[in-house]
Amino acid sequence: MAVRLTRLDPTGADREALIDFLTTEEFPFHVRRRIDRADAECGIDAGAWRDDEHDSFWVDSDERGRVGVLRLEDLEDPVPLFDLRIAGAHRGQGFGVQALRAATDHVFRTLPEVTRFEGQTREDNTAMRRTFLRAGWVKEAHYREGWPVPGGEPLASIGYGVLRRDWASGTTTPVPWDDEPA
Repeated sequence: MAVRLTRLDPTGADREALIDFLTTEEFPFHVRRRIDRADAECGIDAGAWRDDEHDSFWVDSDERGRVGVLRLEDLEDPVPLFDLRIAGAHRGQGFGVQALRAATDHVFRTLPEVTRFEGQTREDNTAMRRTFLRAGWVKEAHYREGWPVPGGEPLASIGYGVLRRDWASGTTTPVPWDDEPA
């Protein structure tokens, strides 16, 4: 059940499909659970899905069809980020791990100046936290009360990263957590 990333054209041929995906799905662990049409259109028109800093891809499965969307962010920085959204009907089936691995491969194969790739999720998104670990990423940060929750108390934002050298070698460099000065 492999996935592939299919580059999407957010301002052209894929515009309506992207708007439909964003406005009909609920994203319970994102800052905004629901996106209305006006906000989706505004983001697309402002370049949030394709410009010098962003690129976007459909997450496609041979068996299940289109299962999600991946947006790469901060592409002009040495450490890009990503936003992964799997459709509700396809969550919990391993597509997140495959999509994150495909995204990691894409970033390190096409952006030679990038030495690390990172992402964040909120502390209660245990599925995404497991996804990071299963994809070979390492927990690097725990920002207490760093994730705003509309109508609720802020939660911790958990940061993960993968190094190019770890991706290339298939190893994992641990974080030196016990290096605090006495």
